[in-house]
Parts: sequence; C-alpha cells; structure tokens
Amino acid sequence: MTPTTTTIPAGTAAGPAPGARRRWTVLAVCALSMFLIGVDTTIVNVGLPAIGRGLGAGTRGLEWVVDAYTVVLASLLIASGALADRFGRRRVFRCGLVVFALASVACALAPSLGLLTAARAVQGVGASMLSPVALAIVVNAMPDPRERARAIGIWASVFGLSMAAGPVIGGTLIAAFGWRSVFWINAPVVAVALVLVAVFVPESRGQRARRLDLPGQLLLTAALCVSVGVLIEGPRIGWASPAALACYAAVAAATTAFARVELRRTEPLIDLRLFRRPPFASAVLGAVAVFAALSVSLLLTTLYLQNSRGWTPLAAGAATLPMALGATVCAPWSGGLTGRLGPRRPLLLAGGFTAAGGLCMVGLGPDPGVPSLLAAYLLIGIGFGFANAPLTHTAVGGLPPSRAGVAGAVTSTARQVGSAVGVAVAGALAAGVAPDGLARAARPGWLLVTACGLFLFAVARASGRGPDRQDTP
Repeated sequence: MTPTTTTIPAGTAAGPAPGARRRWTVLAVCALSMFLIGVDTTIVNVGLPAIGRGLGAGTRGLEWVVDAYTVVLASLLIASGALADRFGRRRVFRCGLVVFALASVACALAPSLGLLTAARAVQGVGASMLSPVALAIVVNAMPDPRERARAIGIWASVFGLSMAAGPVIGGTLIAAFGWRSVFWINAPVVAVALVLVAVFVPESRGQRARRLDLPGQLLLTAALCVSVGVLIEGPRIGWASPAALACYAAVAAATTAFARVELRRTEPLIDLRLFRRPPFASAVLGAVAVFAALSVSLLLTTLYLQNSRGWTPLAAGAATLPMALGATVCAPWSGGLTGRLGPRRPLLLAGGFTAAGGLCMVGLGPDPGVPSLLAAYLLIGIGFGFANAPLTHTAVGGLPPSRAGVAGAVTSTARQVGSAVGVAVAGALAAGVAPDGLARAARPGWLLVTACGLFLFAVARASGRGPDRQDTP
C-alpha cells in the first residue's frame, strides 16, 4: 500500500531486477496510470454543470456520474489485485488500460445521462485493474528498500497532484473543447501507456495466488451501491419512505451476510480480524473521512462557483489551484515526517489544516471574497497532503508482510468509499436549491469537512508515537 490508494504485495515471483534506468521508467509508466485514475476521480466535478446542461440532467442525476466510477472502483480493488497475482500483473494492467480507454470513449460519445453513468461504471472496472496492480509492478521492479521508499514517495506526490489537479485540468479542457473532452483526453494517454508497458514493464505474479472470494465480492458491492444510492436518492424519495426503509434493511442484511461470509473463509476478500486492532480500524475510518472531506469540498466548490457566482469552468477549476499546490507539496513532506517521527505529528497537522479550512468556509458569507476562498482551499489541500502517508503507516505498521498487503487494500477501498460518500452528501445538500441559496445550504457540508479534520486527531491518538511500532492484532 502506498500513501495513496494502492497496496504493497506480500510477495512477488519474478526474474532478476531490471537496471536502474529501466526501474525508474517502470515507475514513470505506472505513475502515469495512477495519475489517470486520480484525475478521473475529480476531473468530472468541474464539468458537472456543463454536463447537466448538455444532457438535461439535474444535480441528483449528475451525482451518479461521479459515484458510478468511485463505487465500482472501491468494490473491485481487492479482487483485481488477486486476479493480477494469479494471471500476471502486466497482463491485468494492460487489460485495465484497454477497458479504461474504451469506457472513456463511450463516456465521450454518450447521448444520455444513463449511458454516461453506465460508461463511468465501466471506467471504474478498468481503473480497479490499474490502481492495485501498478504499485505491485513497481515494488517488484525495485527490490532495494531505500530505492523503493523513494519510489513510494514519488508515487504519493503523483496521486496527491492528480486528485487535486483534476478540476484544474477539467476546467481548462471544458473551456477549450467542451465537457466531452474530459473523457476524450484519456484515449491518447492510454495509447502511449500501452506502448510503454509493452516495451518496459516486466511480467510478475504473486508468490501464492489468492482464491477469489465471489460471495464476499458480491455482498460488498451490493452494500456499497445501495448505501451510496440511498444517500443520493434520499432527498427525492424521503428519508423515512418505504423505499428508503427497504434500502436500509438491504444494507444491513448485506453487511451482516458479508461479515459472516468473511469470518468463515480461509482466504477472505477482507480480513475482518484486522479491525480488532484499534490503529488499523481508526486508519480505515480516517481514510474515509479524508476523502469524504476532499469530495465534499470539490463538489460544493464547483456548484457554488459556477451556479451561484456564474464563474466559468476554467475559473472554477483555477480556484482549486491552491488545493492542488498544498496537496502536491505536503504529500512527500508528510512521507518524510512519517518515516522519521511516526504518523502522529503529520496526522495532527492534517487534522488541524482540514478543520481550519472547513471552518473558514462555514464562516464565509453568501458572497465571500476570492482571497478568502483561495485561503480555505489551500488549507484543505495542505490537510489532504499531510493525511495520506501517516494513514497508510498507521494501517500497516507493525503487521507482518503477509498481512500488510491486505491491510493496505482495505485502506485503499476505504478511500474510494469516502469519495463516493462525500459526493453523495454534497449533492444531497445542493439538490433542488436555488443558486442564491447554495452558500447557506452548503454550510452543513463545510461542517462535515471540519468534523472530518477533527476526527483525524482521534486517529493520531490511536496511531502511536514512534516510526517503528511493532504491535500486532
């Protein structure tokens, strides 16, 4: 697992390590795919108003365009990693690139909201084959621990940049070519990546391929999809309506069945025994909180600036530049602090900056000045940058290698779940609200961002003090 969204494999089976130049080329190729995944998680946000006008969709329908991608990605991350260990990482990686590119073209050509949402879900399938597999390829290519640590630091910076830079890139593309360009851009990038993978990336497999947990996979997907679905549709159908109550019951049943299935399997999709370890459980919840806060911030920013203040997509995307800058600078810095001092101090910094950014937005009036907005986005970006490395360290610290990969995979899934929940919450707050009332309607969302930051203080307390904890579950 990286300080971002992927997992470090417990073991690999491959030939001799490639030369130094080839190893760093492998990192560059795999980081390119990670950049694509991160950008596509957030690039669509800034284009939602334009997509809504083009396809005649409201806020609630547009939420599905974002969450169809993140929910599917979250559901399939662990299974895709197991498939790669069994059938070959390069093979699955290339398959993921092809699926991602074809789905991107389908998104660009989609004539209706329903088809766009379906294509986004297929994009999530392709992305799930890239995110956990790419870092496994990198780790296999870099056996030296110091070199591997440097590679993971670069990886963290790339992902932090991609998530925060998505709105900036999206705004630029939409201003120049229209909203469909945010999907067309993926095709040439994937074409280049496929050529580079064929030339530079070696094949590798896990030392012992895990069995696929199909019942667990289906139950996890059902629980996530219904949970996010009721968050999105709750304002429309009514939180206490029969349909909503049926959804609550379905989520409870799927979650209970998932727990029973996983506890009985020798090779479960998610090892629930890890949650008996307080640092791990708190890190997973912290990952959900951090990415929920980021998603809430990006979506509320997009809707407020474009719908309420009349900004163009380019201007709205440019407003998030401070967020991208804070995340990019602080991600590698956080990794260094975590390695030297342990996860507690970076987590305290992450919580403090995130909470401060949320509080700034809560206290702003209906027509805040641009400097105040940019300062709040910078604070949230710094908090996001500081959070990822210590959360990963807290989740996997003290675990043997055979369990660290599983722990990282669960944390990776939690991040995507947080993204999906954040989009659903922000959309629920903004759905049906008049443009001049959006600033007031968004305040609970900014309070949620503040609460997510404060929660990281609790995660810091559970994380331990030093860089080399050896507690076990």
